[in-house]
Amino acid sequence: MSFAGNETSPYLVIASNVALSDIRRNPDAWSIDFNKTPKWDYCQGLMATALLKLYDRNGDTLFYNYVKRFADFMIDSTGNVRTYHVNEYSLDRVNGGKFLMELYGKTHQQNYLKAIQLFRKQLLQQPRTSDGGFWHKAIYPHQMWLDGAYMASPFLAQYGNMFHDTTAVSEAIHQMLLLAKHTYDLKTGLFYHAWDESRDQRWANPKTGQSPNFWSRSMGWYMMALVDVLDYVPLNDPHRSELISIFRRLTDALLAYQDSKTRLWHQVTDRISSKGNYLESSSTAMFMYAITKGVNKGYLNLHYLTVSKETFQRFLKYAVVKKSNGSYSITRACAVAGLGGTPYRDGSYQYYISEPQRDNDPKVIGPFLMWCVELSSAFH
Repeated sequence: MSFAGNETSPYLVIASNVALSDIRRNPDAWSIDFNKTPKWDYCQGLMATALLKLYDRNGDTLFYNYVKRFADFMIDSTGNVRTYHVNEYSLDRVNGGKFLMELYGKTHQQNYLKAIQLFRKQLLQQPRTSDGGFWHKAIYPHQMWLDGAYMASPFLAQYGNMFHDTTAVSEAIHQMLLLAKHTYDLKTGLFYHAWDESRDQRWANPKTGQSPNFWSRSMGWYMMALVDVLDYVPLNDPHRSELISIFRRLTDALLAYQDSKTRLWHQVTDRISSKGNYLESSSTAMFMYAITKGVNKGYLNLHYLTVSKETFQRFLKYAVVKKSNGSYSITRACAVAGLGGTPYRDGSYQYYISEPQRDNDPKVIGPFLMWCVELSSAFH
């Protein structure tokens, strides 16, 4: 695939092309994630964050205006957020607070600030496990999910930095460390998708409370959360080195499972040769965003930048499609996966591989854009 455009970085060219293609598919950002009606959710927050990072790098106001138009549509003059309900205690709803802080820093609009404070208030009231871990949602009692790391901890860390709230930064670190403690597998070095303190869920190991399989995207969420939280952890914080060590160990553990031909990861991380296990793009983009940023921040040595660059070229070959009309699509992304609920998701290998793949899922497009931005910084 060839690059075209006016930007100096080929990584920014492809990012712009992918982003513009997605905006054409979703003229209103609330429709991201194939929504038919407006919704404030983590996928819109993810894409808004990615588009603002791209705007900060290439200066194209189209991306900024697209995100701001979404914010102004979803948030009224008093700071109430359309479709947001605090009593759901859903960590997913908090993710969008990060891009609001970016907009607030640029505009100082008070309704943005009030909305940000709503999300902070939710986390102050969030139901918790006995050792202080956030429940993933009110409907998932006593459960911590790796997904939740990205939804809540980077928001808390950024909030603490912006509003000089050291307790928020400490809380972000605490949640990251608890997830590592409760989901880590010593044998593989990987993290299980979730942990149920009560052991009441059918998916929970009766001894450990851990879910039974390694879902690649859940570790992708956690990896991205690590590098984003670290942006706001003071250099003298006693837990900073611990977070970096977790990141380094998980990076090396994951690289052992990267497919040698496509450089993608499988849906179920460690079951490489098992029947039905498919190569999955969103986890790959998430891992590579985190790893590339890890090099740029000095957490990893330059060898990992070579890994990122080579993986990027394979990703273009095996997951990115340029259509005859000039638009770009990213394929091979798992649509969604979870645990419990109705119908019940048991966390089995068969369950994860039964979840379908789809094109242009925001959970691959957003991390891909952020990966491109980090590569453009590395090879500027």
